[in-house]
Amino acid sequence: MEVYVNIKRRGRHVLLAICDADLLGKTLTDGDITFTIRKEFYSGLKVGADEAVNLINQSTIVNMVGEKIVSRAIERGFVHPQAVLTVSGVPHAQIVKM
Repeated sequence: MEVYVNIKRRGRHVLLAICDADLLGKTLTDGDITFTIRKEFYSGLKVGADEAVNLINQSTIVNMVGEKIVSRAIERGFVHPQAVLTVSGVPHAQIVKM
């Protein structure tokens, strides 16, 4: 189960973008919502979902999209299931650590 991770550092903040590998470059539409899973934002290293979830500990902001990665983050206690949004049936979650 592979995902793409992209890590960006700015000062003390670490932004982690994660998407299921099969979603990279796709556009999801749901009513008035259009969500493009842009290569410029999500593409980086291709890693296993467990390795990607471990990177959440080192991040201050996390943006994740895809059934594989979001379900793994829920299983590990990083995301509450009620905090997940879906666009065209694809789960999306964000984490902001203050």
